[in-house]
Amino acid sequence: MNLKLNVVVLAAGKGTRMKSARPKVLHRLAGKPLLLHVLDTARKLECANLQVVTGFGSEAVEQELASADTSFVLQEEQLGTAHAVQQALAGFEDDAVALVLYGDVPLIKADTLKALLYEVDADSMGVLTCVVDNPTGLGRIIRSESGQITRIVEEKDASESEKAVDEINTGFMAIPVNLLKKWLPRIQADNAQREYYLTDLVELAIADGIAVVTSLCQDQAEIAGINDRVQLAELERKYQNSMNEELMINGVSVAATSRV
Repeated sequence: MNLKLNVVVLAAGKGTRMKSARPKVLHRLAGKPLLLHVLDTARKLECANLQVVTGFGSEAVEQELASADTSFVLQEEQLGTAHAVQQALAGFEDDAVALVLYGDVPLIKADTLKALLYEVDADSMGVLTCVVDNPTGLGRIIRSESGQITRIVEEKDASESEKAVDEINTGFMAIPVNLLKKWLPRIQADNAQREYYLTDLVELAIADGIAVVTSLCQDQAEIAGINDRVQLAELERKYQNSMNEELMINGVSVAATSRV
């Protein structure tokens, strides 16, 4: 990718299933807010512009991350991912690629995002996908017989055959800003959730003759979102395991990783 990079992190959700007054993205993994994990990863990409879309508990989020050198924009109503990105649109640069990240997906790696960005140029948009053991509840990647992506269908809108697909949309996308500004106003909320889906960009791109490229994430933990405290504990353990592995690779003896 030869274009400069703008990053938007979607962090407006309330996180009802966390059963907490604290905004979900401020819950901690390895002692650090989930959102800060994502921001630290974004900075490894040398982005020219970094924005966070807040909603529930916006004041608390901005106060806790005030030193993170980040711009915040408020999504007053949560009307879907496309609507969230729309709130940040004015801050994007026309000659950049916009990378969409998520404040509750803390383990995404910079190298995985770089692999996605490598596939994207001024005449294409990129989608990060993953083959998962259980795709229930996730958007499915629908491909043509030749293997080209044709659309992304959400679980509630999917047919039985589409639900059988195990390649899912991770939500991470990279789109040239000039194309994003053209497509976002065309997205309609004509779906079961009555929300504006960012995934509709795929069909809009294809209709305009723009290539939709994909990059495959190999590790399901990287694209795992946190919706409740059980998932938070599971990712905490995965993070600890990865740190233990890194220590051992660098010469530290860890006799019982399950206890460290």
